[in-house]
Amino acid sequence: MIDSALNAFRIPDLRNKVLYTIGLLLVFRVIAHIPVPGVDLAALRDLFANNQLLGLLNLFSGGALQTFSVVALGVYPYITGSIIMQLLLPLIPRLEALSKEGEMGRNKLNQYTRVMTVPLAFLQGFGQVSLLQRSGVLANFNLFSGATFLPSLSLLVALTAGTMLLVWLGELITENGIGNGISLIIFAGIVARVPAGISQVVAGSLSATSLIAFGAIGIATIAGIVIVQEGQRRIPVQYSKRIRGTRMYQGQSTHIPLKVNSAGMIPLIFALSIMIFPGTIASYFQASSNQGVADFAANIVNFFNSQTGLAYWLLYFLLVVAFTYFYTAVTFQQQNLPENLQKNGGFIPGIRPGRPTAEYLNKVLNRITLVGALFLGIVAILPFFARAITNVQTLTSASTGLLIVVGVVLDTMKQMEAQMMMRNYTGFIK
Repeated sequence: MIDSALNAFRIPDLRNKVLYTIGLLLVFRVIAHIPVPGVDLAALRDLFANNQLLGLLNLFSGGALQTFSVVALGVYPYITGSIIMQLLLPLIPRLEALSKEGEMGRNKLNQYTRVMTVPLAFLQGFGQVSLLQRSGVLANFNLFSGATFLPSLSLLVALTAGTMLLVWLGELITENGIGNGISLIIFAGIVARVPAGISQVVAGSLSATSLIAFGAIGIATIAGIVIVQEGQRRIPVQYSKRIRGTRMYQGQSTHIPLKVNSAGMIPLIFALSIMIFPGTIASYFQASSNQGVADFAANIVNFFNSQTGLAYWLLYFLLVVAFTYFYTAVTFQQQNLPENLQKNGGFIPGIRPGRPTAEYLNKVLNRITLVGALFLGIVAILPFFARAITNVQTLTSASTGLLIVVGVVLDTMKQMEAQMMMRNYTGFIK
């Protein structure tokens, strides 16, 4: 591992890519510590301790929301736009046609996603500023009142510009650096918060047995994520002989790699957002003059914010499993593998081309997705077991953050592996 890292730095262009990536991540971390004026940081810390939604958004802002910096929105609006765009592809024929036009079509879809990010960031900024205003974090600031219209507009424009700046930095890393830039920005924010989280765990009144159990759960979770993320079912594919002009090309054998967890962290985000939504809406009715409405809203808020009941975690588990199947089915249909195989003269041995191939692939995909869905469900409810075993009050977003970190590390190592193998060096992965 050490020799591979040294070899990577001996290659001038690969070394420049690594240093370029590290440099832009440092720029992001510096910007993340520039707070918006007029924020009560003590009140902000108290608010984060009692609000799951802000904890999730802080995860995707790379920790910038916790200080309410100029990049407090992070890349979450861009992620939301990307998810919306993927869901719209099978519904809008023009977008589906663009997705099949190669690199030019992908660039056009990325441009649409960036345009969609601007209004999403503005709306999210409005919602967050309104929440902080009601919570007393933004002192002496009435959003869009007569005297504060221009300051309010400038604040939301600055937050939107901060999101687009992070998207730009992420794209620069993707084009000129190593790894996926957007994922690395989220990764950098999560890793930057690790020392503070460890110090809080160690400083707590925990026994040595609880600390050992907490470490064992973390190591086992990382090992499980690596195994499931790398797990795949290889479907053999045979290509028939082809004649072009006066030349005959021999058929070849290859395979279709169907990943056990092809949905990644998206089902966790979907499920957690839905679990947060009812409590957020109910919180607006707690101050109702009708006592019945106020009591009902308080019960809803307590159910979704306490995170202690078995019913809450069971519902969370079922939502993660359902969204894993949903997202996997949507992305698999977009690839249109049976039609592409038939066009290129490929077939699965023992399976007729066309509809039988599609039915066979769907059957295999549903089976292996069951393993990935159950695993993601277990990762989602991991804080419930961690609290019961170790008495460590982990955050709901901790499992999501761990999945992101491991996934980004694996993806970055694979890209560096490919770069080194092209130059006849031994890579990181043995």
